[in-house]
Amino acid sequence: MLPGAALREERRWRPSGPFDVVLTLSPHRRGGGDPAWRRTPDGAIWRTSRTPEGPGTLRVTAGGGEVHAQAWGPGAEWLLETLPSLLGADDDVTGFAELLARLARSGDERHARAAAFVAGLAGRAAGLRIGRSLRVFEALVPAVLEQKVVGREAWRAWRFLMRRYGEPAPGPAPEGMFVIPPPEVWRAIPSWDWHRAGAEAVRARTIANAARHAAKLERTTEASTEADRLLRALPGIGVWTSAEVRQRAHGDADAPSVGDFHLPGIVGYALTGRKTDDDGMLDLLEPFRGHRHRVVRLIELSGVRPPARGPRMAPRDYRAF
Repeated sequence: MLPGAALREERRWRPSGPFDVVLTLSPHRRGGGDPAWRRTPDGAIWRTSRTPEGPGTLRVTAGGGEVHAQAWGPGAEWLLETLPSLLGADDDVTGFAELLARLARSGDERHARAAAFVAGLAGRAAGLRIGRSLRVFEALVPAVLEQKVVGREAWRAWRFLMRRYGEPAPGPAPEGMFVIPPPEVWRAIPSWDWHRAGAEAVRARTIANAARHAAKLERTTEASTEADRLLRALPGIGVWTSAEVRQRAHGDADAPSVGDFHLPGIVGYALTGRKTDDDGMLDLLEPFRGHRHRVVRLIELSGVRPPARGPRMAPRDYRAF
C-alpha cells in the first residue's frame, strides 16, 4: 500500500507461463505523457479507465511469477475482477505455438522459413500476451484520433482533450493522470476545442457519432466479429480503426491493422527482405491466420525495419495561435 493512500481494492494473480506486464499493457499507451497510462520509476504500470461502475485507477506490478494489482475509485472492483482478461489470461498462446509447429512440419519451405523466424521472435518476447480491456469506446476514441496522421499529432490531441474534459484519476495516481470522459461529453465538445486539439472536423464527427452508439458497442466485448461489423457500419470507421479497437478491447490476436502507412513495408521486409503493400502483407500473414495481429506485434517488437528512404511525414497543426 502506498504511503498516505486509502486503498480501495487489491488483488494478486498468478499467470500461467512467462509474463511481461510492460509488453502486455503497452498497446494501451498513447504516446509520451498519456494522461491515462503511466510507468513509474518503481516499475509499476498505472492505467485509468471508465468502467461500467464508474471511473477507476489501476496500478499493476509483477514479480516472482505473480501480479499484484491495486485499484481505486468507483470502478476499482470491476478493474480487479477483469484484471486477468486485461493481462491476457484468455490469450491462446498454446494454440499459437501449435500453429508454428504445424507450419514447420508443413513441407512448404516458405511457410516453414517464416514460422521459424516468427518462433524466434516469440521466444525473445515470451512474456507477451494479447489482453482485452473490455472497454470499446475507450479504445475507439484514440484510434480515430490516430487516423491518417502521424503519432505525435494524434497523441497531442488525445492529451489536450483528456486534460480538458476528463476527470482526475481516483486514488494516489501520478500527477497529471485523467479518466476518459463518458460518451455524452464527447458528443458535446464544441468545434473550437476540437480545433485547439488539432483534430479536424472529420475525426471530430466520427467520434461524436460513435459516442451515440457507445452502449451498443460495449455489448460486443465477447464477439470481435460482431464488433467489426458494428464499427465499420459507423461513418468514418474502416478496417484499420476497427482492427485497432478490437486488438485492445477484444484481445483479437487475428486483427491486423490493414491500411497502416508503414506496416506492410515492415512486415514484408521482416518476412521476405522486401517491402510490400496491404495485399502482400495479408498474403504473407495468411499462414498465421488466427494469430495475424500477434505476428505483426512480434515483428514490431523485434525492431526489424526496412532501410529508411525519403522524408518522413511531418505532423500537421490545425490550431490557431
